[in-house]
Amino acid sequence: MHILLIHQAFASLDEPGGTRHHELARYLAAHGHRVTVIASPVSYLTGSLTPPPLPTGEGQGVRVIRAYTYSALHKSFVHRVFAFVSFMASSFFTGLGVRNVDVVWGTSPPIFQGVTAWLLARLKGVPFLFEVRDLWPKFAIAVGVLKSPLLIRMSLWLERFLYRRADRLVVNSPGFISHVTERGARRVDLVPNGADPEMFEPADSGASFRARNLVADKFVVLYAGAHGLSNDLGVVLEAARLLADRPAVRFVFVGDGKEKASLQAQAAGLANVLFLPPVPKKDMAGALAGADACLAILKPLDEYKTTYPNKVFDYMAAGRPVLLAIDGVIRGVVEAAGCGLFAQPGDPAALAEAIRALAADREKSRRMGLAGRSYLEEHFGRAVISEKLLALLEEMRKKN
Repeated sequence: MHILLIHQAFASLDEPGGTRHHELARYLAAHGHRVTVIASPVSYLTGSLTPPPLPTGEGQGVRVIRAYTYSALHKSFVHRVFAFVSFMASSFFTGLGVRNVDVVWGTSPPIFQGVTAWLLARLKGVPFLFEVRDLWPKFAIAVGVLKSPLLIRMSLWLERFLYRRADRLVVNSPGFISHVTERGARRVDLVPNGADPEMFEPADSGASFRARNLVADKFVVLYAGAHGLSNDLGVVLEAARLLADRPAVRFVFVGDGKEKASLQAQAAGLANVLFLPPVPKKDMAGALAGADACLAILKPLDEYKTTYPNKVFDYMAAGRPVLLAIDGVIRGVVEAAGCGLFAQPGDPAALAEAIRALAADREKSRRMGLAGRSYLEEHFGRAVISEKLLALLEEMRKKN
């Protein structure tokens, strides 16, 4: 089977950013299938070009073709839309040249590339799999990024159009199922976020990471991921201010994003805060090993109660306790696993109190982390998830 994936934000294990699709593609290739990915040369996380510019790579049965994308991704919302539309067009023409395809797989966000995937599937006469990883435009409206009434109406129309025309629709969180079915999705499957436990070693003390960043004797609270508007990292900085009386606690932010410069300015004068650049997924294990607790946080919006953030599963795979400032379905996972503490989203004092509790009992924190690792291996291991995706794709091909 030859699968064509249209994914602007695709990142390999050698790049910073979410690598769910590279890991899934490698699994499919390892089971005898071909995967061609059409992706952007502009990093969705950093906004910079992926070196070398416009590469086409072959490796482990996964071919990656980089299609032209307007590069001012992080300048403003308007520039961001230009980046999305430019990739939508260039990926379509690139996809026309990919031959002998059995399934076209589109993923959102950005939702615009779903149009490319749908059109290519129809022109090639093959099934269209549409994956929803984020309830766009619902989230964009809730956070205030999308404000124009005209753009909102157009976006809501496009969302329904794609949901109704997908031969199969995949969501990565159970919290999304009712949303997509209410808007016309005909056949919905859950292929949740997860992690590959083999990429992480819970017994690793992270000594190299801790020594390199001068935190060897600290209780390290680590956040890894995007520094964007939705991530509400200003709340974390306020928690850091509240913990200024605990010099043994150090906050480490690993990643990049549109809000990073502003956050660094807000953190001026905070001796217990450290910002680090993003790291490729292959190096993430070393960074997480250097943490005593790992943080996942989103703005206190009801919409975010539906999400399964990738980073939570990485934290669990690394065997580190989770500080969770996100309510909803992911809270259910953390509490079922017994692998962390919940702090009310948007509340710096609640977050500071949860950190104090973990720092006060490191042995309990360690047990929480190991419990999360065990729970992930059973329920959210990458092999289990990939097997489900493969079965879905094979069923789609047989029915075509």
